[in-house]
Amino acid sequence: MTSSICEIETAQFSDEFAEAVLSGLAQSHKNIPCRFLYDARGSELFEDITGLDEYYPTRTEIGLLTKHGPEIAERVGAGCAVVEFGSGSSRKTHILLENLTGASAYVPIDIDDAALKEAAARLRADFPRLSLYPVHADFSQGIDLPDEIANARKLGFFPGSTIGNFELDAAIDFLSDAGDLLGPDSDLLIGVDLQKDQAILVPAYDDSEGVTAEFTLNLLRRVNRELDGNLVISRFAHKAIYNDKIGRIEIYVESLADQAFEILGRKFSLKAGERIHVENSHKFTIPRFKALAKDAGWTSAQVWTDQNDLFSMHYLTRA
Repeated sequence: MTSSICEIETAQFSDEFAEAVLSGLAQSHKNIPCRFLYDARGSELFEDITGLDEYYPTRTEIGLLTKHGPEIAERVGAGCAVVEFGSGSSRKTHILLENLTGASAYVPIDIDDAALKEAAARLRADFPRLSLYPVHADFSQGIDLPDEIANARKLGFFPGSTIGNFELDAAIDFLSDAGDLLGPDSDLLIGVDLQKDQAILVPAYDDSEGVTAEFTLNLLRRVNRELDGNLVISRFAHKAIYNDKIGRIEIYVESLADQAFEILGRKFSLKAGERIHVENSHKFTIPRFKALAKDAGWTSAQVWTDQNDLFSMHYLTRA
């Protein structure tokens, strides 16, 4: 029975991937949604990125969680169910759970089934009394929480500044939907990257070792592997730019030559210099994010930042 469910879920995500790629490449401004960067290999590469010297968000957020964990736990109180959106390795969750008093359950939600199972197994070993209910799903597409936590007070956990990957209207929609999903008495702990000098920002998304480039180009390898594509990877390059008018990093795959290729029998062509947009990462000021959260029905109860104001963690409550 479990095997059949996994096969259905895999087919569902493959169909979504195919539809997104074919429709995105048919547009004049070509794009593939960033959630498809995270297949098994993509998730591994992103974990490598988080350890790079240039990539400040992960270590800074871990520092904030470690330093302010007791204060966060005091705000949360006892007996809550933690629901994490895009759990990945659940490394930061481990720090949170160590500080919380008697969390009743942990619900990790992630599109990468392998990473989800691995993280769940590790947390079961480290927190044997904690009830775990992994959910294999794309949290941005609408989900249902397990019935077992229906009556529990919930703390949403959304680290990593993933909120910055959304367009601003979509970010408001997501935060509003998350509030509806978690319930009227819920809280949300969310990581938010801050605006800063481009000399710090751009290298975080275009590192000297080329790991971020490999992460981006892995999306094309996934197209070849899963969608019968024949793209020549050496004809593409990773491109990261900062759009200062909007306040965001933009990630592209750039064609290095005029070229043609096929995906699932469909023919596509790109000119030299033409780009496929694959990701945004919006950077916020604290007042700007507070206003965005308010538009989504949340109230800012507490904000923590590091001493260099690189990154922030916001504790939100339902208005």
